[in-house]
Amino acid sequence: MALLSPDTTPAQLGFRMPAEWEPHEATWLSWPHNRETWPGKFAPVPVVYAEIVRALMVAERVRICVPDAECRGEAEEILRHHRAWNENVELFEIPTNDSWTRDHGPCFVTDGTRRRIVKWEYNAWGGKYPPYDLDNAVALEIAERFGFDHWRPGIVMEGGSIDVNGRGTVLTTEACLLNPNRNPHLSKERIEGYLRDCLGTPNVLWLGDGIAGDDTDGHVDDITRFTDPRTIVTAVEEDPGDENYDPLQQNLALLLGMKDQDGKPFRIVRLPMPDAVHFDGRRLPASYANFLIANGVVLLPVYQCGNDRRAITIMQELFPDRRIVPIDCTDLVWGLGAIHCISQQEPAASPQEAR
Repeated sequence: MALLSPDTTPAQLGFRMPAEWEPHEATWLSWPHNRETWPGKFAPVPVVYAEIVRALMVAERVRICVPDAECRGEAEEILRHHRAWNENVELFEIPTNDSWTRDHGPCFVTDGTRRRIVKWEYNAWGGKYPPYDLDNAVALEIAERFGFDHWRPGIVMEGGSIDVNGRGTVLTTEACLLNPNRNPHLSKERIEGYLRDCLGTPNVLWLGDGIAGDDTDGHVDDITRFTDPRTIVTAVEEDPGDENYDPLQQNLALLLGMKDQDGKPFRIVRLPMPDAVHFDGRRLPASYANFLIANGVVLLPVYQCGNDRRAITIMQELFPDRRIVPIDCTDLVWGLGAIHCISQQEPAASPQEAR
């Protein structure tokens, strides 16, 4: 494992971040152990993780960070009890502060024969939840254990703030990446430069605000996602009286005017929002857009409400060759995130991969 020269960027060497629907070697998770993330509602969360692992393990490896040997034993016991254990499930003692692997895990890029890691800096969404030193070290620990060379551009970035189509376009939001609690010294143009250089995405598209209850300052993976190189699904609130109505309508208007890396318009598909989810008097960031695309399946968060069936139908139409697996996230989202937030994909290795 080597730190690669900052003088040569991933894009200059032909590396790009693959789209999520491209083949996976594995999905990474960080086992839940911080009870403050789900105060008063922690008990059901490991069971939700087991359900997620059970859906993934039939088609790809599931690599799970556990903080220590005691937690490893507890996690294995829960997974076995819930039939979420086979040869594809691997536990690694990699300490974490929390469970949001999308944001603290490794960002993989590939040139078709080699995989590398872009190691962003992580500051718990603008310093909101210290300490976060262990989380900030996760990507380096994975690079060390698996022998991945890596770039370290030195800027704060979270996996949930970006979504790529694998062909040269990245979606993000101004609310998050231009927030001064991330990289106050960088202009919008400089941030675009980092996205182009590190992800191989010359086409950078900006949306506006995120949804109510989102403590990440507007992660794109709660609102708008690529489902193929030319198709974008975006959350739309249908109730004009709901606080999400205006920002999501504004994002929809922006999307309808956007072009891909080849100058062609996207196909925009509207995805309803679930009924508002509250716990302990707080609006939670419940959204169907926080799905995970994996080998052969799409794990879709659902919330025990009337729009669940509509969301499942829309997603099945978008992914006719994958099975849609609904996962009840009414407990998980009390931690202010859902399936995509807790996971990070590792793209499949090529047969001739050399590190």
